[in-house]
Amino acid sequence: MEDNKIIAPENLVYEKPKLMNDVNMHYCPGCSHGVVHKLVAEVIEEMGMSDKAVGVSPVGCAVFAYRYIDIDWQEAAHGRAPAVATGIKRVWPDRLVFTYQGDGDLACIGTAESIHALNRGENIVIIFINNAIYGMTGGQMAPTTLLGQKTATCPYGRDPQLHGYPLKFSEIAANLQGTCYVTRQSVESVPSIRKAKKALRKAFEASMAGKGSCLVEFVATCNSGWKLTPGKANEWMKENMFPFYEKNDLKDETGM
Repeated sequence: MEDNKIIAPENLVYEKPKLMNDVNMHYCPGCSHGVVHKLVAEVIEEMGMSDKAVGVSPVGCAVFAYRYIDIDWQEAAHGRAPAVATGIKRVWPDRLVFTYQGDGDLACIGTAESIHALNRGENIVIIFINNAIYGMTGGQMAPTTLLGQKTATCPYGRDPQLHGYPLKFSEIAANLQGTCYVTRQSVESVPSIRKAKKALRKAFEASMAGKGSCLVEFVATCNSGWKLTPGKANEWMKENMFPFYEKNDLKDETGM
């Protein structure tokens, strides 16, 4: 329509990034993955790194990330994405290399790879989706599952005496000498999305500047695993996850 010509480009908030492939996503309605994908694509595009970005996606809900963002991708075995990303970045130091991992992949089977890559100060970015549950495989308890939270494998709620305590992985990462930027964000509202995008760009730019390892955690929803509608899932996240997984920059030594 002719009237559309008067709309400023920055107000076209639903415009699809050029790097996003025109395919249907497999994520459940209300899932945070799709929004984070859009931010990743936008930042890479705006940085002019489309032809030099390499994503590493292991096992989990985001295993098919390569279908959606039109950059180079490498699949990794469960939990091994940081090790694969390390190899790629060392061979091609001019590439923007990042991993895209869920809480089970990063903080359970991949704990060792994640911690040691971050501690070595590899110039990579780890994108960490924390929805406090195993979404793809049936809603089992994850390392990040909250105390009292019910899942398929702790139907009466997580009990610290039986299951241990929720793992605050970003706090661990912030205490490692190799990390230069550790932040925890979310994408449930427009202000949160804008803040998350700035954080993601800072992480990408810091890694390209050779400042060390970056971890960007997204506190996210899994409405199907939580057995909630998308709207209710957002409310549950705000009421239960945000008080425990506080959103903020946990470490910033980028000087940017």
